[in-house]
Amino acid sequence: MLLVVAVLFLAVTVHSAPRCDLNLVLDCEEIYNVSTQSGVYSIYPTTAPVKVYCDMDTDGGKWTVIQRRVDGTLNFYRPWAQYQAGFGDASGEYWLGLENMHLLTNNREYQLRVDMEDFEGNTASASYSSFSVGSEADGYKLQVAGFSDGGAGDSLTIHNEMKFSTFDKDQDTWSKNCASNYYGAFWYKACHKANINGAYLWGPTAHTATGVQWYHWKGNKYSLKAVAMKIRRVPKTCTHL
Repeated sequence: MLLVVAVLFLAVTVHSAPRCDLNLVLDCEEIYNVSTQSGVYSIYPTTAPVKVYCDMDTDGGKWTVIQRRVDGTLNFYRPWAQYQAGFGDASGEYWLGLENMHLLTNNREYQLRVDMEDFEGNTASASYSSFSVGSEADGYKLQVAGFSDGGAGDSLTIHNEMKFSTFDKDQDTWSKNCASNYYGAFWYKACHKANINGAYLWGPTAHTATGVQWYHWKGNKYSLKAVAMKIRRVPKTCTHL
């Protein structure tokens, strides 16, 4: 009887212990328990490690960056397989990968923040209280809601419920292909108000809706200098009976 009790106690202890080993962490919130320094870390959406940039400074930190453009050194006009798997370098420009985004947001509730900067040094943001990415079978459909303005306006809610599209996998609602027409990849509708994976141009441009754009901040003829999508778990609230 004592042996059974001991085994049960051990099982409860193992399963309830916090995951403080950096080799096991799921996202930057768990890394924050060990390190509060912004930088590149490994997370584990599955058993394989994935490099991400953790923003530990903005609005309380704990942000896992899932997309980042900073200087145009990386080509984002890529095929479906690369957007699914992820590409780039977490220390600079990168895309975490649709499958990793799905795995992260499938079992936990996340919020989204989009930070951006123009070529004049101005910054703005848009936040959403709910963000998730569906499975491959569902076209990696975007679920986003609960907009809160940080000066950038809401250019993402219109993309809610859209499947992800690339130039070689058209899942938008337009009769043509938004990705190939605007040199990007995104949860296009017909076509976009946000095109943050678009061609890296430099500020004002004559190419309508083609650059790294967030329409409600700079319109469709201005390409941003920098933009980052970052997610953080929705805080749990306790209820008392």
